[in-house]
Amino acid sequence: MEQREIFFSGMVQGVGFRYTTQRIAARYQVTGYVENLPDGRVHLVVEGDPQEIDRFVSEIYQHLGGFIRSADVNRGPATQKFQRFSIRYGGT
Repeated sequence: MEQREIFFSGMVQGVGFRYTTQRIAARYQVTGYVENLPDGRVHLVVEGDPQEIDRFVSEIYQHLGGFIRSADVNRGPATQKFQRFSIRYGGT
């Protein structure tokens, strides 16, 4: 199991990025969250099997790639502290 933390930059706020990501996540065996950051980026934390995360992130790019200018990715071991995939509001 792996955790991937991704910071998406570009025109990623105000375009339904979080809601689309949550809808896509429902089709995969992943947990974590997605949130808007005050600096205009979107922060994604996802945990699961690395191949499942690859497929999940690939589908995010299929639907939202036109809004993404860049993405910074950090990988590490899964914390297993998430029960589901959700949208976080206001950094909570």
